[in-house]
Amino acid sequence: MIISRTPYRISFFGGGTDYPGWFREHGGTVLATTINKYCYLTCRYLPPFFDHRYRIIYSRSETCQKIDEIEHPAVREGLRFMNVDRGVEVHHDGDLPARSGMGSSSSFTVGLLHALHALKGEMVSKRQLAEESIHLERECLKENVGSQDQVMVSHGGFNHVVFTANGDIVVRPVTVQPSRLWELQKHLMLFYTKIARTASEVAGTFVNGLDERRRQLRIIKDLVDESLAVLTSTQDIGVFGDLLNESWAAKRSMSSIVTNPAVDEMYDQARAAGARGGKLLGAGAGGFLLLFVPSDRQDQVRARLHDLLYVPVKFEFTGSQIIFHDREEDYSAHSRESANPCLVREEPTTV
Repeated sequence: MIISRTPYRISFFGGGTDYPGWFREHGGTVLATTINKYCYLTCRYLPPFFDHRYRIIYSRSETCQKIDEIEHPAVREGLRFMNVDRGVEVHHDGDLPARSGMGSSSSFTVGLLHALHALKGEMVSKRQLAEESIHLERECLKENVGSQDQVMVSHGGFNHVVFTANGDIVVRPVTVQPSRLWELQKHLMLFYTKIARTASEVAGTFVNGLDERRRQLRIIKDLVDESLAVLTSTQDIGVFGDLLNESWAAKRSMSSIVTNPAVDEMYDQARAAGARGGKLLGAGAGGFLLLFVPSDRQDQVRARLHDLLYVPVKFEFTGSQIIFHDREEDYSAHSRESANPCLVREEPTTV
């Protein structure tokens, strides 16, 4: 049995420039962090005693005989991509809800591939995890997805990610004093809007016309450098919140469904109560609302947004990990031939 643990992420600046339709011509850049909320995937080979060959448990339960019969698209295509030729059980648990802007679909995909590699006795680097997950989501599942989520949740940490025109992805951990990151962290507040949405559908409203949104994307890209300048200096950290407000204004102008009247009201209420800035995480339209709020105004913001669920979070720096690995009982000659006696170990992050 294998259990993988993969974090969710918060993206601060640069979202939209991580789509290949943009960065292959203009280059892209993102500032983001992973947080201490996780997606857990448990995988094991099924013993030969069951009537079914595959069992998939998430918000529903599936039992079937063939991979083609699996309805969960990421599991179906993940098993096919990994050439899994034995019966498997996959069980998902998550700390945060799906379709909420936290990169949950990519956390699931990365965690699934990580667990399946470990199940087959294969070590895999964080870079390979990210690349395979991008391929699976974009090419196999045909989703309208960028590339930052898979990279961030594979590597973990507070990172400046650069997407080059030739397709290379460079992960640069942000090097600042721990006290500066702590100062930023204590200004952040995360609220669940209770509005679920599908990121691919929202992104589909603008991803095929990125050149027409050149002005907004250039602003969004430039704000990455400006925010890094704030973090790596002695400037008032509140300027980071002001930049978030500027970025949200640019993002909401990219599509009519990135926001809606309910979200606008939440954001306006938060600003009136003292928030310096914020944004909807992910593609927009719902999910989680991130706010930058001075410590002395956080009680007022929570009171003003009392109908929303407040979720305290901290930055994390491990990325996707195998947190449990237990050798199975051998039931067949096939398993004896294919079993790898080595424990799966985490590789250092390669950038």
